[in-house]
Amino acid sequence: MTTPRTEIPHPEHDRLDEYATHALVEAFVHDQGLAAHAVRAAATGISRAVDAAVPRLRAGGRLVYVGAGTSGRLGLLDSVELQPTFSWPREKAVAILAGGPSAIHVAVEGAEDDREQGGKDLAAITPTANDVVILISASGGTPYVLGALAAARAAGALTIGLANNPGSALARDAEIGIALDTGHELVSGSTRLKAGTAQKIALNTFSSAVMVRLHKVYGNLMVDLRPTNAKLVRRAIRLIALATGVDDAAAKSALEASDFQVKVAIVSIAKGLAPADARARLAAVHGSVRAALAD
Repeated sequence: MTTPRTEIPHPEHDRLDEYATHALVEAFVHDQGLAAHAVRAAATGISRAVDAAVPRLRAGGRLVYVGAGTSGRLGLLDSVELQPTFSWPREKAVAILAGGPSAIHVAVEGAEDDREQGGKDLAAITPTANDVVILISASGGTPYVLGALAAARAAGALTIGLANNPGSALARDAEIGIALDTGHELVSGSTRLKAGTAQKIALNTFSSAVMVRLHKVYGNLMVDLRPTNAKLVRRAIRLIALATGVDDAAAKSALEASDFQVKVAIVSIAKGLAPADARARLAAVHGSVRAALAD
């Protein structure tokens, strides 16, 4: 078997354990900084993934994340953050981890090697052709993830593979394969470092771009957040004020009258509409604030 580049010792840091502390920290920071370059090189593939995902999600599909170990936890993190940031429904962001829920906190040894279980776990959520399945594996050859990939493809779901080794099975066999070529890790084989950093950047980029395309953002304001605590209420008021030019008091009043829906408050203020009429105007343009404000 060919050894993945992510498993080959870094040729420039073979005496890492002898570094002075400041040099050690600088080496880690510099090396992980290279992760952004790997994601930038994959921008075309990520763009294809966004454009392919949006129509399926508009048709009612789910975002499904599949991975093992660090990759699985990064997928879970992305899925969890979509609801408070963009009001994406929780039931439409599903995370599947090798080893099940207990693998969130404790490594479940051997779970990633079970290809059959990966297929079963994916099949258990009853995937449809509108679902978007993001499969994440640093090596690109994790059996659990490849089993889930086969099940997702059999169901007709869109499959997006994120791998850190070009030419890997995951990058090759997913409908849209994205290679985040991060190369050698500073600590040999520790893909929680540069490979994981690149995965996080890629997932941030993909899901945020998808949400922009789904009209969850107006300008660069996250106008579809769910203000579920005091901090987020203050943020919602600030967003309304920024979007409309009113003062905080007027923004707060509109937010409360609009059942704490930022989009509705913005359109209500800007177009001089009652909240119910602003909500109907938004619904007619698929939730796009910009379109709702157009004459």
